Amino acid sequence: MNMMPPKMRDQVVTLAHGGGGKAMRELIESVFTQAFQPDAMEDQARLMDAALQETGARLAFTTDSFVVDPVEFPGGDIGKIAVCGTVNDLAVGGAKPLWLSAAFIIEEGTEIALLRRIVASMVAEAERAGVRIVTGDTKVVGRGMADKVFITTSGVGVIGPDRNLRAENVRNGDVVLVNGKLGDHGAAILAARGDMALSSEVTSDCAGLGHLMESVLQAAPDTRAARDATRGGVASVLNEVAEAAGCSIEIDETQLPLRSEVKGMCEILGLDPLYLANEGTLVLFVPADQAEAALAAMRALPEGREATSIGRVGDAMPGRVTMRTLFGGARIVDMLVGEQLPRIC
Repeated sequence: MNMMPPKMRDQVVTLAHGGGGKAMRELIESVFTQAFQPDAMEDQARLMDAALQETGARLAFTTDSFVVDPVEFPGGDIGKIAVCGTVNDLAVGGAKPLWLSAAFIIEEGTEIALLRRIVASMVAEAERAGVRIVTGDTKVVGRGMADKVFITTSGVGVIGPDRNLRAENVRNGDVVLVNGKLGDHGAAILAARGDMALSSEVTSDCAGLGHLMESVLQAAPDTRAARDATRGGVASVLNEVAEAAGCSIEIDETQLPLRSEVKGMCEILGLDPLYLANEGTLVLFVPADQAEAALAAMRALPEGREATSIGRVGDAMPGRVTMRTLFGGARIVDMLVGEQLPRIC
């Protein structure tokens, strides 16, 4: 029997939509189930509290929460980030992302139209990444107790038996690669907030990178490690890896892929682009003899068209990250203290 989802009568979310009754069911089925699991409308037994999945392989599991402000911005929205961020966390561990969960904290008064746009973004990104959103939850809180909508996503992926991507694997002589521009997401969010009266054409780099990571691992099977450079930017990733591997890392300022708009914004506001958040940037550590193959694999895909090498791993000062500057000197690139921009993802 073909069951039609209940028609959503309300235009905004009310506290009743979090009360566990009819209004909550209308919200879930009309907004979420209809988009994420349309075939479940014909099989109500699938609408359980837990999604049951079977696999005999090694599993990767991750979870993250998203509270970005504003929830819609040039290049994406909170739904797109939620899916892409979780997919990328799985991918950098060498896993093939398969299943996601999505939990929503919704503020009373949030427009249903906004929720539909967010959900549509999640569906589109999940399809691009080849993953399924198989379970979730919704809660509604009073006005002023949240900021429109917060999303928590968890993800499960399968790791092949021959993959072992860990920071501890990084070795002296390895090459540091990135798949594209740095700092675009942080700059786009900052401009979208309008607090600084800055205008910019920069859009977020938000993208799912599972397919790109698979391509890299095919071309460069001995890739040591990979990280998703989100909050804290590339600088934080490099410091974390240097400390874990007991190595030093030197990057070259002349090789950093930065847009002139991002550099200009950082100069005006006194920010360092190395610490700006990214939502579609991987940092890869690859043996020198496989670096060109990894770059070629990335450049063959839209998300890696501007992939480049930014530095090398050494052993002179374990745990230390430095940058060779435009003027030939060197400066320490330390861990970010505090947060340059809050509510960035």
